[in-house]
Amino acid sequence: MDYIKPAEIVRSMVEAGVAKSRLARGDLLIRGFLSGAILGFATNLAIVTLNQTGIGVLGALLFPVGFIMIVLLGLELVTGSFGLLPLGYGEGRISLGTMLANFGWVFVGNLLGGLAYAALLFVSLTMSGHAADATGIADRFVKIASAKTLAYQRAGAAGMITVFVRAMLCNWMVCLGVVMGLASTSMVGKIVGAWMPIMVFFALGFEHSVVNMFVIPMGMMLGAPVSIATWWLWNEIPVTIGNFVGGFLFTGMALYATYRCKPAQAGDQTQMAPAPSPA
Repeated sequence: MDYIKPAEIVRSMVEAGVAKSRLARGDLLIRGFLSGAILGFATNLAIVTLNQTGIGVLGALLFPVGFIMIVLLGLELVTGSFGLLPLGYGEGRISLGTMLANFGWVFVGNLLGGLAYAALLFVSLTMSGHAADATGIADRFVKIASAKTLAYQRAGAAGMITVFVRAMLCNWMVCLGVVMGLASTSMVGKIVGAWMPIMVFFALGFEHSVVNMFVIPMGMMLGAPVSIATWWLWNEIPVTIGNFVGGFLFTGMALYATYRCKPAQAGDQTQMAPAPSPA
């Protein structure tokens, strides 16, 4: 059996966070860039599937292929790091400055990767800007970009609360995908484990900051009436903050709180006692 028990998974989460904190700046940028681009490919695939079939859940079934590539290649996704590095910081093994710098460089890498794929896809869809897209994909991107920004803007404070909550719910599942990838030592086990929560978040239409680094600029390039300021104020900034809160609080911290090694009670023979695993 290649299944890893929850207490051991939590220890692996801490170690993974510490390992990420020690990566060089160049590695963070390169791995972040690749992750942003790969999620762009996966999002593009899901949207093409939706456009061809009209069935959104089919796109959700396919979207996790991008996340699986990121997990198996050990690349960097800032939303996944939100659930891991704070655990190392809480144990005193990562400094606050190192953690924030890691988030920042990976965020920049993810953004550059998403923008690069958007620019290349624009060339592909529009014959380098000299022809209209004949597949109907462009209209879909425009509608998505508008829904992810202008719809929240029109709702005002209620829209801001909504986008923040959707971002929390999203990264609850995304970080759970990272954790489930640690629940097995086999490739098949990692794929199946990570697939499930990622499919859930995408099918439910929640807000993921790295996905939005591709899909919103893509819609803007294709004619969505969204300004850069609107994109960042009404989506990217609140979504990133919501992703951090959801990933850290509901996945990283919650699992750590119940499965971490806890101090033994007075009179115990051992200094540390692992939290029991469920039957």
